[in-house]
Amino acid sequence: MKISAKEIQLSYGAARILNGLNLTTNTKEFVGLIGPNGSGKSTLLKCMYRVLKPDEGYVEIDDTPIDAMSYKESARKIAVVAQHNYYNFDFSVREVVLMGRSPHKKALERDNAKDYEIVRQSLEKVGMTKFADRSFSTLSGGEQQRVILARALAQQTPCLILDEPTNHLDITHQLQLLKIVKQLDVTVISAIHDLNIAAMFCDRLYVLKEGQIVAEGTPREVLTSKLIREIYQVDSEVVNDSKGNLHILFY
Repeated sequence: MKISAKEIQLSYGAARILNGLNLTTNTKEFVGLIGPNGSGKSTLLKCMYRVLKPDEGYVEIDDTPIDAMSYKESARKIAVVAQHNYYNFDFSVREVVLMGRSPHKKALERDNAKDYEIVRQSLEKVGMTKFADRSFSTLSGGEQQRVILARALAQQTPCLILDEPTNHLDITHQLQLLKIVKQLDVTVISAIHDLNIAAMFCDRLYVLKEGQIVAEGTPREVLTSKLIREIYQVDSEVVNDSKGNLHILFY
């Protein structure tokens, strides 16, 4: 599935947050959004998964404007793993993951054996099967994010949006979560702060600064010492490790 954002503009009061952004993914491509805090990464993603409505421009899924779809229809195409996930009620892990089946259900339709099997498979993929009956609120941050990823997997969508999902996770849980996502064989769009993580997992990067896209390409094309200095105001050296993988050293 291909998803595109075209000429997206959005303002909060007098402040222009997004200024005519264009972004396109290819089918089953892992696309990363990088840039400093406040550059517009999360805001752009929120426009793409319909939490925010842009002032100008539009989002398309396979050349169909997303605004022409019902929210349930677009939720069958795009699943989201966000940075923060709060619930006012004490749900079990299984109940949280079952929420991912909602876009596929009719009003008041009960969960069935197929739904529970999809939930079981989703929890198995993220290594959280033994936590199914645990209260979601008792889990660690890394465990909660794996459950939220399982909920997204239960939606069975061809596109996954990661809205800064790993900022508060340690490196072990960052790598675990993104390795799972990389193996899903779906279209992925993710805001990523860690440039080495972006280089490791992304097929292509968009670089945002002050609400505009200032560079686009593969990690090797984009992640240069010159661009990193221009975007982040830090000095760095871009090197290859013994396996030929890209790494950024900061000074």
